[in-house]
Amino acid sequence: MVKNNKEVHSPKYFFLHLLLMVTLYVSAISFITITFQIINIVIPDVLDPGYEIRFAKETLRGALSFFIVMLPVFVGIARYLKKEYTKNSALREMRIRKWLVYLTMFIAALIILISCGILVNVLLDGELTVRFLLKLLSVLFIAISVGWYFYTTNKE
Repeated sequence: MVKNNKEVHSPKYFFLHLLLMVTLYVSAISFITITFQIINIVIPDVLDPGYEIRFAKETLRGALSFFIVMLPVFVGIARYLKKEYTKNSALREMRIRKWLVYLTMFIAALIILISCGILVNVLLDGELTVRFLLKLLSVLFIAISVGWYFYTTNKE
């Protein structure tokens, strides 16, 4: 069933796609923060004994609260939009959707590059190699997950 062109370009779908992208950004950043803080707590840096575990736990609590709220919203909107795409293939071709997808991929690439730059800086400052590798793996996991999501949703 193909809906009319006017309904496809309604504000409803623009804001649903925008909310989808924002919840994805916040979920991804929260996940990276969660993994970084868990690594900081479990594997303390012996070269920085002044690092406060309390700060790491507070940061972890904040990131967890955002992750707990945003991820289910993201999943719910993604499922709803997937159902809408099967009903109306024109929604998948919306220009604003494509712009938001490419903007998201651009922002994800920037976050990954900045995170990797920060991690290399921390490594050069003397951080333990295990901590560096675990943090790098968490950033790569998020990058691959976001890329996989857009690859699978755009190829259908």
